[in-house]
Amino acid sequence: MTKHLLLIGVSACILSCSDKTEDDTSNDTKDQKTEDKMGSDQTIPQLTMKNGTPIAGKVPFDITTHGHTRTDDYFWMRLNDDQKEADNPDEQTQHVLDYLNAENAYKDSVMNPTKGLQSAIFNEIKGRIKEDDSSLPYLDNGYFHYERFEKGKEYEIICRKEDTSNSGLYIEKAPEEIILDVNELAEGHDYYDVADTEISPNNEILAYSYDDVSRRQYNIVFKTLSGDQSYDETIENTGGDIVWANDNQTIFYVTKDPTTLRENKIWRHKLGTPQSEDILIFEETDETFYCEISKSKSEEFIFIDSYSTVSTEHRFVSANAPEGEFKVIQERQRDLLYSVSHLKTGEFYILSNDDNAQNFKLMKTSVDAPSKENWEEVLAHRPDTRLVEMEVFKDFLVLHERENGLNKLRILSHDLSTDKQIAFAEETYSAGISVNMEYDSHVLRYGYSSLKVPATTYDYDMKTGGQTLLKRKEIVGGYNPDDYETERVWAEAKDGTKIPVSLVYKKGLKRDGSNPTLLYGYGSYGVTIPDRFSIPRLSLIDRGFIYAIAHIRGSEYLGRQWYEDGKKLKKMNSFTDFIAASDFLIENEYTNPDKLFAMGGSAGGLLMGTVINLKPQNFKGVIAAVPFVDVVSTMLDESIPLTTGEFDEWGNPKDKEYYDYMLSYSPYDQVKAQDYPNLLITTGYWDSQVQYWEPAKWIAKLRDMKTDDNILIMDCNMSTGHGGASGRYEAYKETAMEYAFLIHLLGE
Repeated sequence: MTKHLLLIGVSACILSCSDKTEDDTSNDTKDQKTEDKMGSDQTIPQLTMKNGTPIAGKVPFDITTHGHTRTDDYFWMRLNDDQKEADNPDEQTQHVLDYLNAENAYKDSVMNPTKGLQSAIFNEIKGRIKEDDSSLPYLDNGYFHYERFEKGKEYEIICRKEDTSNSGLYIEKAPEEIILDVNELAEGHDYYDVADTEISPNNEILAYSYDDVSRRQYNIVFKTLSGDQSYDETIENTGGDIVWANDNQTIFYVTKDPTTLRENKIWRHKLGTPQSEDILIFEETDETFYCEISKSKSEEFIFIDSYSTVSTEHRFVSANAPEGEFKVIQERQRDLLYSVSHLKTGEFYILSNDDNAQNFKLMKTSVDAPSKENWEEVLAHRPDTRLVEMEVFKDFLVLHERENGLNKLRILSHDLSTDKQIAFAEETYSAGISVNMEYDSHVLRYGYSSLKVPATTYDYDMKTGGQTLLKRKEIVGGYNPDDYETERVWAEAKDGTKIPVSLVYKKGLKRDGSNPTLLYGYGSYGVTIPDRFSIPRLSLIDRGFIYAIAHIRGSEYLGRQWYEDGKKLKKMNSFTDFIAASDFLIENEYTNPDKLFAMGGSAGGLLMGTVINLKPQNFKGVIAAVPFVDVVSTMLDESIPLTTGEFDEWGNPKDKEYYDYMLSYSPYDQVKAQDYPNLLITTGYWDSQVQYWEPAKWIAKLRDMKTDDNILIMDCNMSTGHGGASGRYEAYKETAMEYAFLIHLLGE
């Protein structure tokens, strides 16, 4: 478990994995004769400029599936990793770079009139953030751990203070030990991210993982925190997570397939030995599964977790015997999902959807007999309540539940004699379990936020029911939640389903159809966008914007079925739900089509691409961030990262039914000669989640086919990947550009 906490919450929408269907080898995914042309003798198209606008050349490339041929004129934009990483780019690589740089230059010219506005918005955002802030210290293994930021610096400083009094009470003036100053590590790098920091059980050695390319491939290194010994060794190409065994000499880590970047191997490493001598202890051979390594809160067990969208499997070994054999808890079964927590009484708690418990139920079993036939029900399945996660303590169990879209925290004693709930008063909000590293504790730390209330952290005494407000994020310059209003409204989808939409705006707003509005959506992988506070968002709301979140099908906002109804052959529900939300805002005079904007990223970028193909007239402008838009081609190509793990999200297009359905909504394939809204597309050259060529091809095709004169620009960050820029403030420059784009479209 990563033990340091980012002070600025980022909604990480991560592409998940799934199972795949049988490969029908009679259906070639590409016309091989055409594909062979993409070699050294490939004709490189000429880049032309029209009134300062880059016009990408076309090289027809046929892709034949199920007897149906699609022609991709911009397939030539795709580079492999060797081409991207070469010191001397070949002709094709240079041409792609020229094209991307031309798009960036064109974007700069279009956005030039907004430079002052971008600077103003960036300064507003930065000015509201407390520069010398620090996270709340949490106790773990005799030390209080926290992060802090120093004024003018981009990265966190990770620290600890020893609990010398052994009282569990944090002493502000106790001596501080800097574990890691990420500012020093990031010097000279355009991008730098520390994924995990893990300290050995004896508190003497730090292992941490970092990525300085933005490819989500992490190196693990070691740092001595006490004593004179040093460890000059590096473990390369890992998934980032690190787990210590209790001998203080052994760590476990995950590596990725070098082509698909699927996390598929678990290794055991002994300090002082080279990576070449590490022991492979598990390989996930099913290409639809990923694997990861974790440690129980009790510190007694190490887990290997294999997972897909529809199935999970967990193995465990004693953390005191890291060379022992891992034992399976329950073998994988299709459509069986479960998660595990350990009680020191020799039992496992298990959250599972077994026996049609779609929203999950709570089970318990012995560590000595952990398979499904031995599971005993503790809490039955409830069709109206989704069990999201659990947190185990010596005397209590905390359940994070979601009912009617709202988070609830439920506290139970293990004998169920205590059963109480922490109440929240707002109409819509976000609440969840925070960092609770100590097993033998009766204090639950949890977080709360809403669209108008900044992130707030509480300690809740599970014995007495009393709670203490520890910290509410400070907004520099002053901020009063009472100056804003939030509400939750319900739009009606085309099939009659009610779609929840959360809103926040300045108090006193009039519903006269004149309010600029930004509607955000995602709707995939069961990811639910939380209704929580955002400092940058104030720069829109204080300028009169309504900010809205459409909780469309494909998320789990209203339970697991809400997700099932927005995936695979029901994916179109996600798109029509979002359109229904936009229709509702227009029809109920929150806004109008000349002032309504939409935004989504990654799979939410797919949402944006499909929505503007289906109903472009509803929107003045759209921001599509790192958009997944070439759905069919990507899902046919199993060499691309994530593809094999995505078949239970989108379907496998090698099956004709799924091919036809995916083709019907794929944004790139469905671009047509029609008017489109003003459009800003963002991407990263090193993106391993959604490769840069998807948005690059999309904008080229849009520019060739659209019939309007609206703005169409792309920002390709040549130094970053899927998550954008690193650092505390740098990412807000992109936010400022996006917001300036919207405000500029209003003529302001």
